[in-house]
Amino acid sequence: MTAAHTVVLVEGASDESAIEALAERRGRNLAAEGVSLVAMGGATNIGTYVRRFGPSGRGLRLAGLCDAGEEGDFRRGLERGGLGSGPRRSDLEALGFFVCVADLEDELIRALGTAAVERVVEAAGELGSFRTLQKQPAWRSGTTHDQLRRFMGSGGGRKIRYSGTLVAALDLDRAPRPLDMLLAHLLDR
Repeated sequence: MTAAHTVVLVEGASDESAIEALAERRGRNLAAEGVSLVAMGGATNIGTYVRRFGPSGRGLRLAGLCDAGEEGDFRRGLERGGLGSGPRRSDLEALGFFVCVADLEDELIRALGTAAVERVVEAAGELGSFRTLQKQPAWRSGTTHDQLRRFMGSGGGRKIRYSGTLVAALDLDRAPRPLDMLLAHLLDR
């Protein structure tokens, strides 16, 4: 394995799994390329990891992926870590940090379409559980997209179990923009 020169900071293990799965599908071995994926255990930990791996720490190249709701945490963590960013999302992207519209699950469901995601859920043997969620009063009137997002976020480890599987089901030309842009950024050195 090549020593890491780039660290990709992600909120959790599901993001890490999705990035690994897409890279593998595209014939890339991130570890061999010197890229290390780090699941931080939540966006609020970004400052700690920027200080550890960034300019004031190990001096490694940084990149990352976050949900729209955590964009502010990422922006503040990068600024405090000496990487600075402007008020726009494009400023984050110039630094190598990409934002999922709502979250990674939302991106993957939109990219695949709800029917394809339901087939993935069925293949995993959980379609009955999903149908039960759809019948619950709080979710009965929701869209299938929103129901699938909720389903992915419920149950122990479901996000982690499905992220790589959903990426495996994607047409490669329909990869979610944040994942696609992150992998492209990692090629630029």
